[in-house]
Amino acid sequence: MTIDIICPLYNAEKYIKELDANLRKQKDVQINNINYLLTESKDNTENILKELNCKYEIIKKQEFSHSLTRENAAKKCTADILVFITQDIHILNDDWLHNLVSCIENNECVASYSRQICSNKTIEKYTREKNYPDTSHVQSKENMDEKGLNTFFFSDASSAVKREIFIKLNCYDGKKLATNEDMYFAYKLVTNGYKIKYCADSVVEHSHKFTLKQLYKRYYDTGIFLKQESYLNEYKVNHSGFRLALYVFKRIIQEKNIKALFRFFPDMSTRFIAKKMGEHFGNKK
Repeated sequence: MTIDIICPLYNAEKYIKELDANLRKQKDVQINNINYLLTESKDNTENILKELNCKYEIIKKQEFSHSLTRENAAKKCTADILVFITQDIHILNDDWLHNLVSCIENNECVASYSRQICSNKTIEKYTREKNYPDTSHVQSKENMDEKGLNTFFFSDASSAVKREIFIKLNCYDGKKLATNEDMYFAYKLVTNGYKIKYCADSVVEHSHKFTLKQLYKRYYDTGIFLKQESYLNEYKVNHSGFRLALYVFKRIIQEKNIKALFRFFPDMSTRFIAKKMGEHFGNKK
C-alpha cells in the first residue's frame, strides 16, 4: 500500500534535518509523499525545508488547529495509508514505518500507533512505560468494558490509518480541537466497529521536560476537551488516571529516583487540578 506522511511543524529547525533523513531511510514501504505543514515560524525551518527540497505548506498561526490542519491535509492526499507524526519524535530504526503499517496492509486493523519511549529520567519516562508497554495489543469494541477510556488511547505523534476509513468517518468532523484529536478519532473508529493496533515493534523516542506551567496548560486543554466531548467521561476517566499515578509512584520507588520523587506530588496534582479547572471553567464550543 502507498503511504502519505503528514507532519505539522512549528519552529522546527532543530528537528527537521534528522527527521526528514530518517523518514527517507525507511525500508520495505512505498512512501508517496511527505507533507510538512509549517505554521508561521520565527526560526529557519522554511529555509531548511527549501534546502532539503521538501514538500510543505504554510499555515497561518490563527488558522492552525491540531485537528483541522491535519484534516485539511489528509483530504488532499491520495495514498492508501495516512501516517501522522509530530516534529519532535526521534525515529530509532529503519523498520519503524513498516512495523507501523504492516498490520493495516494485512487487514488486521484499520489504524495503528507506535510505541513511545522517553530518554530522560523524568516522570514522563514512567508514564511512557505504562501507556506504551513492550507487547502489542489490539483495541476494539469488544474490550471497551475491560479497558474503559484506554480503549480510545491513540497517539498521532506516530500513527497510521487507512485513508478511505479516515475520510469515510469524516475525519475530525471539521472541529477545531486544541488537543486530543487522536482520542477523538479513535473513539469514532472503535464505536464504529473498527480495530486499532498498538505496535510495540514500531518504536520512536518522544521526550519532553515540561515545566509545571506547561503541564497545567496541557491538562487544562484536556479538561476542556473532556467537557466538550462529555460522552468520554462514561469510560472510567478518573480510574484510569489513578492507575497511572500509582504505577509511576511504584516505579520511582523501585529506581530510587529522588529527583522524580520530589516532582511526583506537584506534577500529579497539577495534572488533576488543571484537568478539573478545564472541565469546569473552560469554554465549551
